[in-house]
Amino acid sequence: MSERTEKLSTVVRVAGLTKEVNTTATHVTILSDVSFEVMRGEAVAIVGVSGSGKSTLLGLLAGLDTPTAGRVEVDGLDLFGLDEDGRAALRARLLGFVFQSFQLLPAMTALENVMLPLELAGAPGARAAAVAMLERVGLAERLHHQPRQLSGGEQQRVAIARAFVARPALLLADEPTGNLDAATGAQVIELMFELNAERGTTLLLVTHDVALSQRCQRVLRLAGGRLQS
Repeated sequence: MSERTEKLSTVVRVAGLTKEVNTTATHVTILSDVSFEVMRGEAVAIVGVSGSGKSTLLGLLAGLDTPTAGRVEVDGLDLFGLDEDGRAALRARLLGFVFQSFQLLPAMTALENVMLPLELAGAPGARAAAVAMLERVGLAERLHHQPRQLSGGEQQRVAIARAFVARPALLLADEPTGNLDAATGAQVIELMFELNAERGTTLLLVTHDVALSQRCQRVLRLAGGRLQS
């Protein structure tokens, strides 16, 4: 495989990623020398006990935090070679997010929440695309409901619709079933993987959910901030 072909097929490349936090009293290493690659179209789970560095790693991959050392490339771009505005533009263009706490804007309807990333990107046809996406996740009758009027499962479906509507190259999910009961969580998992397959998205998710991690093609295990072989 040529270097160019390899670069095109690798969505995420992480090399020597380290995150340390210093206070006047302590020095804490959250991540230490973490390296891995994620190929286009892969579904990869990041697992480990609480405090192992999973959410910190996800935040670094999104460019929401900066490392002490190391490098992250997303779709061939050096994430920390960009300034803050450049990282924000990359997130808008390439990334989708699903959070445990849904992170819907409470004053907006389901439709407005899903339209938002398209409107921020200046994409044409935002309303039609958002309606179609909400219909796809089974919420055709909930377009004009605000988050407080929706169940937890429905809110997460809105969040999934919002994440997929802009057809991101990479979807980052942080405990997407963490606030849901087992039955609702299973439905959300099924929906997320259906959409992932339909749209060819690369999926990287943090989870404690064994069933969810088993649906992924590969599992990365963190322990004490280090990636286990």
